[in-house]
Amino acid sequence: MPALPEVSPAVRSALEGGRPVVALESTIISHGLPRPSNLAAALSFEALLFETGVTPATIALIDGVPKVGLSGSELERIALDESVIKVSSRDLGPAMVSKVTGGTTVAATSVLAFLAGIRVFATGGLGGVHRDFADSFDESADLTVLGRTPITVVAAGVKSILDIPATLERLETLGVTVVGYRTNRFPAFYLSDSGEPLDWRVDSADEIAAVMAARDAIRDGAALLVANPLPESRQLDPEVHDRVLRSALAAAQAAGVRGKAVTPFLLAHMQQATGGASVAVNLDVARGNIVLAGAIATAWAALAH
Repeated sequence: MPALPEVSPAVRSALEGGRPVVALESTIISHGLPRPSNLAAALSFEALLFETGVTPATIALIDGVPKVGLSGSELERIALDESVIKVSSRDLGPAMVSKVTGGTTVAATSVLAFLAGIRVFATGGLGGVHRDFADSFDESADLTVLGRTPITVVAAGVKSILDIPATLERLETLGVTVVGYRTNRFPAFYLSDSGEPLDWRVDSADEIAAVMAARDAIRDGAALLVANPLPESRQLDPEVHDRVLRSALAAAQAAGVRGKAVTPFLLAHMQQATGGASVAVNLDVARGNIVLAGAIATAWAALAH
């Protein structure tokens, strides 16, 4: 079997030259945004990095091959092919053998980015501990993978559809370092403030790169999560958010939706009930995290070389 993951020439050249690279997950493209506007969004995500001299590395499975850095046609396929599945870390082996094409979750993207030598990864929001965990035992693999993968992840916290206090407790147990970017409060994806406090705050990309170096020095094998909230002026209206979330959770329970189907169901409900406002916030979240990740990758490249 050839060396995997397969790294694109542009990403390989940047890594070998010590230039900044940011990994991007692909489930936001394949499952998180509506078609066909998701393709334009994916291209805009990469453009945000190109514009600042950072090489984007969108990650996905193409016909069973883990790819780090996609061609234009591969990106289009992930965005527009309705047969594309969602691939988490546990799915990588069978998905490779079955030669499927899949968008990679935070967990799978983290694994493949780390294997490729990429240190910074931008996503929208993490998966986490689901509500009513005691009944469902539903917890995202994102958390356990970050507990054993030394990568810096920029995210707007976790989605408000999850049990945020329980998710923070699990991150602590798993040894994942969580810092707030210019905030002492943990964000809730659509909302700037979940109400949960954070122990650590950082105020610049240079400071985050220094934290990365300090963690390397003590051989910390878990992830660094940089919680990057939306500005309050761009968050989803909190009253609308709370009302729609209640109805989404009730609809999911009534429909018997469980497991990995829960998040797409709830997000689709949020999109419909907010008239697309949640999608606009989702895009704002992703773009803000990508810009910050690009600045961190640039600071890290300068510090490491």
